[in-house]
Amino acid sequence: MALPIINSIISWFLVKRKHQIELFLKYPFEVQNEQLQKLLKTSSKTRYGKEHSFKHIKSYNAFQQEVPLVNYESLSKLIEEQRNTGEAVLWKNKIKWYAKSSGTTNAKSKFIPVSDEAIKQCHFKGGKDMLTLFIDNNRNAKLFTGKNLRLGGSNAVYQNNESCFGDLSAIIIENLPMWAEINSAPKKEKALMSEWEVKIDAIVKATVNENITSLAGVPSWMLIVLERVLTYTGKDHILEVWPNLEVYFHGGVNFTPYKEHYKKLIPSDTFKYYETYNASEGFFAIQDQDDSDEMLLMLDYGIFYEFIPMDEYKGIDSVAIPLSKVKIDKNYALVITTNAGLWRYIIGDTIKFTSTFPHRIKVTGRTKHFINAFGEELIIENANQALKLACDKTNALIKEYTAAPVFMEYQKKGAHEWLIEFEKHPNDLKEFTKSLDEALKNINSDYEAKRYGDMTLRSPFVSVAENNLFHNWLKNKNKLGGQNKIPRLYNDRTFIDEIKNSI
Repeated sequence: MALPIINSIISWFLVKRKHQIELFLKYPFEVQNEQLQKLLKTSSKTRYGKEHSFKHIKSYNAFQQEVPLVNYESLSKLIEEQRNTGEAVLWKNKIKWYAKSSGTTNAKSKFIPVSDEAIKQCHFKGGKDMLTLFIDNNRNAKLFTGKNLRLGGSNAVYQNNESCFGDLSAIIIENLPMWAEINSAPKKEKALMSEWEVKIDAIVKATVNENITSLAGVPSWMLIVLERVLTYTGKDHILEVWPNLEVYFHGGVNFTPYKEHYKKLIPSDTFKYYETYNASEGFFAIQDQDDSDEMLLMLDYGIFYEFIPMDEYKGIDSVAIPLSKVKIDKNYALVITTNAGLWRYIIGDTIKFTSTFPHRIKVTGRTKHFINAFGEELIIENANQALKLACDKTNALIKEYTAAPVFMEYQKKGAHEWLIEFEKHPNDLKEFTKSLDEALKNINSDYEAKRYGDMTLRSPFVSVAENNLFHNWLKNKNKLGGQNKIPRLYNDRTFIDEIKNSI
C-alpha cells in the first residue's frame, strides 16, 4: 500500500479519538469521579483495598478519610513485597513490570509499578493521543510516510524473581505494538543499548539514511544526538539530513533553556514542538495547541488526580483537593491514584493551571527541587524565565545549569550561586548576572522582598562551568542518557558542590 494512503488511514483512525477527548473536556469532574470509582472497585479485594475499605467508599470525601496520602518512602515496603512475591498487594493483578528510577527520594532507586492496564490504557493511550492532537491541528501532516526517531533510556529490562525492571522507555519499547515498532527508528536492539555513548553513534548511523518525520525524547539528550548527526554527515542543519521532519515531541525537562538551540539546528518556521508530561508513574498531559507552552490534562487514562496547594504543603500530612476546586495560576503538588496501584501518591512534581474548561497545565518544578533557604520560594519555572531574559539581553546561550544557596556566615548575607555551562558565553558576565537578578525580582515577589536593600540576600553570582562538566559528572555517576536529569535547583549545596568537585 502506498505510503500516502497509509498516512491518511492512520491519521483518520487517530482523529476519531478526538470525540472521546471532547467528552472529558465537557464533563471533567464526572469523568474523574468515574475513574476513581472504577479504580476502587477494581482493587477492593487487594490487601491495600481491604485495609482501607475500598468497597465502602462512594464519595471523594470518604476516599480522603479512608485512604492516606503517601510518597515512595511510605509505600516502598509494599511495592518491594509485591515486586518479589507477585502477590496482589496494591493492584488486582500480578504486576510484571517495574520502572526503575533514581528519582529524588531518600531511596537509592525507586521501582514504580507499571501494570498491563497502565501500559495499554495510560502510556500507549498517551502516545496515541500525542499523535491525535498534533494531527488534529495539522491535517496535512505526513508523519506516517516516514519514521519517528525515538530516544529512550540506556537501560534494558532485567529479570528479578517475579518481576522485570528497567527504564520506563525500555519497558514501553518492549511492549510496543507491531505498527508502532515498524514506524520507529532505530530498531529495538539499538534503542535499548546500555552503553550511552556507543548507543548514540549506533543511532546516528542507523537513522541518517532513513526518512525521519518526527523526533521523540528528552531535550537535553536529543540535542546531543542531533549535534552528532551533523558532525557525522557534515551538514549545516538537520533539515538537510531529514527534509521531511515535521515535529519534535519532547518532555522530561523544561524546554525553555533548549529552544534556541533547536531553532538553530532545525531552521524552519513551520516545524512544530509538542510537549508531553509523562513519567514512570503515568502519562498525564499533552500539548493540544500549536505554538503553545500549555498542556491538556488527560482525564480518562485510569488516573484520578488530586492537588495540594504548595503554600500549605506538608508532605504526606497535607490536605489535598479535587480537580473541581483548583484555581488558575496557583502552584500545586500533584497527587495521583493510578491503574498500577499507586493510591493518593505524591509524585513530587508541581504544576499550575493556566485554564479550566479545558484544564490546561504547566509543570512548574519539583516539591524538592526549589530554593527556599531564605524564604525566597524560588521554583524552576522562575529560574527558566529569568535565565532566558538574561540570555536575550546578553546574547548568550545556556547548555546546562544548576543553582543552590550560599548560606549566611558571620556578618555575611546569604546568596544564590548559579553554576552555568554556556553554549555561547554572554557579552558581559556581570551584565548577565545583573539581568538574572533583576528578572528574578520581577518574576518572584518573595525573592524581590529578600533582595530588598540586600536585607537577607545579596546579589547572586555565576560560576562558569567548563565545557562538558555536567555531561562528565553524569558519566562518572553512570547516569548518561534516558530519564537522568541535572538537578536544576536544590535547597542545599549537595549537588552543586559535588558537580564542582568532580573536575
